Amino acid sequence: MSELASTQPTSPDSFDERFGIRLYKEYFNFGSAHFLIFADSSREELHGHNYRATLEIDASLDDAWLVADFLIVKPIFRGVCDSLDHRTLLPLRNPHLKIEQSDRETTVYYKDDRYVLPNRDVCLLDIENTASELLAKWICEKFLEQLSSQMPALKPQRVLVSVQESRGQSAIYERRWQR
Repeated sequence: MSELASTQPTSPDSFDERFGIRLYKEYFNFGSAHFLIFADSSREELHGHNYRATLEIDASLDDAWLVADFLIVKPIFRGVCDSLDHRTLLPLRNPHLKIEQSDRETTVYYKDDRYVLPNRDVCLLDIENTASELLAKWICEKFLEQLSSQMPALKPQRVLVSVQESRGQSAIYERRWQR
């Protein structure tokens, strides 16, 4: 007997359900410069993207039958995106880069290359590389830090952040909790 035939039929009244919100506003964007370091330790040229980010949150409904108040969630997510806008993104944990920062400027060393940038034009990120996948994770973590302080009662079951670096090309990071 096949495995399919041996399974018990499920009740037509049995189902799982979830509630969530999805945010994909035009202003969840940031224009940033970056370069990737590849596995063979080569790097791509310094270049930029006009990134767009989206956010999904799944959670139980609250006492007002809402997952979360959009009026609270949107500015938090926008603020995280804005913190990356018009900056050169640099990964602090990449073993192939040496980054030094003085009062006025940031200097980045990669093999024989040296970049010197004003501090106000730099965003140092506690990540290994400035790949969209890791940017999505960084954005998610910063968002969750702020969300927990502003909406402590909200206990997400799932949060997904996507980062689109060009039209039709996105990376995602998803975090799930067993609640």
